[in-house]
Amino acid sequence: MARPRVGIIGNSYLINDQYPAHAGGTMNSEAVAEVAGCMPLLIPSDPRFLSVEELLDTFDGFLLTGGRPNVHPQEYGEAETAAHGAFDRARDAIALPLVRACVERGQPFLGICRGFQEVNVALGGTLHPEIRDLPGRMNHRMPPDGSLEDKFALRHIVEMSDGGVFHQLLGAREVMTNTLHGQGIKTPGSRIVIDGYAQDGTPEACYVRDAPGFTLAVQWHPEWDANNDPVSRPLFQAFGAAVQGWAAGQRPQGGAAA
Repeated sequence: MARPRVGIIGNSYLINDQYPAHAGGTMNSEAVAEVAGCMPLLIPSDPRFLSVEELLDTFDGFLLTGGRPNVHPQEYGEAETAAHGAFDRARDAIALPLVRACVERGQPFLGICRGFQEVNVALGGTLHPEIRDLPGRMNHRMPPDGSLEDKFALRHIVEMSDGGVFHQLLGAREVMTNTLHGQGIKTPGSRIVIDGYAQDGTPEACYVRDAPGFTLAVQWHPEWDANNDPVSRPLFQAFGAAVQGWAAGQRPQGGAAA
């Protein structure tokens, strides 16, 4: 029996600073295949090659991955500055309308890091260009040195809302997570519910209010060691269950596709 298909949003990438490619981290595919129980397929996120409508018809769910490029501030009504970093406008053109379409249809997605920020921007929210420059905030960026294990090591607590979606899913109000991001949510979108915060007040977990389907997103990287991490595993399992339900023809009540 064919596995449900999860489209993994890829990033534009230059190999050896010269050869253009679309890239996606292997650990994303591992988490989708081994924990969510779905078939991972990398999407070349560029409107020159595909449309949002084609993606919705082809895939059962979507993983909005992290990546070095940031959402362009023009997408939330602000001017570009040096602090905003690198961009991937082709990904912006696919990912943001894809999020809005999935919310309307009830089609499941899981947002990670940049994907967390995309969900917020798609629903009308804004972003801080550099969290560590804000008073009282810690440096959430990836450590510049060390092994991959060092970079993805658990570094801070995230506190979930009492009785909220993430508290119920993870079975704990406080969890330890890694942190590898520079930007973060400034103002939540109109339907964005911030359901978890780092101890310095940085939003870390969210979902879309009154959405008919699975819309969870996190600022950390749960794809790292997803098979073994007690926070990552239930998150990907729940996402996988939602994708499998969509593939089986189950349509959440209240969505456009219901």
